[in-house]
Amino acid sequence: MTETLPETEVPRARPRDDAEVVLRIDDIHSYYGAIHALKGVSLEVRRGEIVTLIGANGAGKSTTLRSINGLVHPREGRIEFLGEDVTRLAPHDIVKRGIAHSPEGRRLFPRMSVMENLQMGAFQNEDRSTFADDLERVFTLFPRLAERKAQKAGTMSGGEQQMCAMGRALMARPKLLLLDEPSMGLAPIFVERIFEIVEEINRQGTTVLLVEQNALMALDAADRGYVMETGAIALADDADKLRENEQVRKAYLGET
Repeated sequence: MTETLPETEVPRARPRDDAEVVLRIDDIHSYYGAIHALKGVSLEVRRGEIVTLIGANGAGKSTTLRSINGLVHPREGRIEFLGEDVTRLAPHDIVKRGIAHSPEGRRLFPRMSVMENLQMGAFQNEDRSTFADDLERVFTLFPRLAERKAQKAGTMSGGEQQMCAMGRALMARPKLLLLDEPSMGLAPIFVERIFEIVEEINRQGTTVLLVEQNALMALDAADRGYVMETGAIALADDADKLRENEQVRKAYLGET
């Protein structure tokens, strides 16, 4: 069981001063039926950042991403993407505006080939002339996918499937990439490689919002972080400061 952070006023994380706010979430409340999953979540992501959400299972991290991408519509609050209210938009409209999601558990089409899965990622891109360039980018980031482009996605290893899921999301040419637990179930060598690729994707210009159980790796990669507990933001700060925070170290980094 994780140690609960003390109830204090949430410090405001310091964004990059000169960067545009890509995503702003303001006091959203999301439900699954009668279950109040998100209780007034507010956060922001600025252009060029990697921002991470960390916290225990059931804290509301994945629900936050599902609220952003339209799979769950908040009953209260507002979500803005590049200044536009997207709180009530359908998932396909969210993708069209430039948000792509690599979901927890990969969610590939297992009987389809790697190439077919990647093509599905580009399905809503109306400018078909960019497909070859997008595919080349994905194969450069993930050479293993190029080697296995004709292989059924469901027959690959967990690490290869994660690469395919991330590649599929990138084929949508996102301005904001949502990554949900990219290291889940992977061998340590794959975990390190996945995080190297996340940082490379960001260097290439894609803003990233990362949900991750491996708090140490996530904070090492991120510019800023938010700690979630029981559906709310408990703490927010620059990633390096969160790594040094005594309560975070005890509760999420396994230190005593």
